[in-house]
Amino acid sequence: MKQAYLVHGWDGSPTNCWFPWIKKELENLGYKVKALKMPHPETPIIKDWVSTLEKEIKIGEETILIGHSIGCQTIMRYLEKSNRKVKAVFFAAPWFHLNNEEDSDEAKEIAKPWLNTKINFIAIKKNCNKFTAFFSTDDPVVPLSDAKLFQKELNARIIILKDRSHFEIQTEFQELLNEIRKL
Repeated sequence: MKQAYLVHGWDGSPTNCWFPWIKKELENLGYKVKALKMPHPETPIIKDWVSTLEKEIKIGEETILIGHSIGCQTIMRYLEKSNRKVKAVFFAAPWFHLNNEEDSDEAKEIAKPWLNTKINFIAIKKNCNKFTAFFSTDDPVVPLSDAKLFQKELNARIIILKDRSHFEIQTEFQELLNEIRKL
C-alpha cells in the first residue's frame, strides 16, 4: 500500500503551509497520508519528536516520508534507528547548520541539541536510498551550502528553487509533487 507521512517543522502544524495541499494531491494519487502532529512544536526536543515517528509510522514497501525544516532532522534521526527500509524521503528546507545569528537566546538553546548531536548517515542510507532535498536561494534560516552536505552525506538529489524563503509561506508545492510522481 502506498503511504506517506508528513513531518512539519518548528512552530509548524499538520495544517500549515503546503501540507494540506500535498496531502490532498497524494491521496488523489492513491496514497494513504498521515500528517503527524508533533509534540510541543514551539520547543522541539529530539527524543520526543523521534518517539512520535516511532509510534506513528508503520513502514511498508511503498512508504515515503516528507519533512519540512526540523521535520527533516527528525526523519533522519528516526531512520538512523529504524530497521525497516522506506521507499523515498523528501526534504524541504533541511539543515545541518542554521543562519540563526538574529535568533533569541531561547531559540538558539532549543536548536543546540539538533545542531550538535551527530547523525549516523551510514545507518540512514541502509533504511532509504532515495533522498530528494529542496533548498531555496533566499532561505533566511538554512544556508544554501547545506545542499552540498546533503548531496555528499546522503547522495540526495538536490533541487534549488528561486525565492521560496523557508518553504513556509507557499500553499502549494508542485515541484515536490512532480518528484513524488517520478517514483
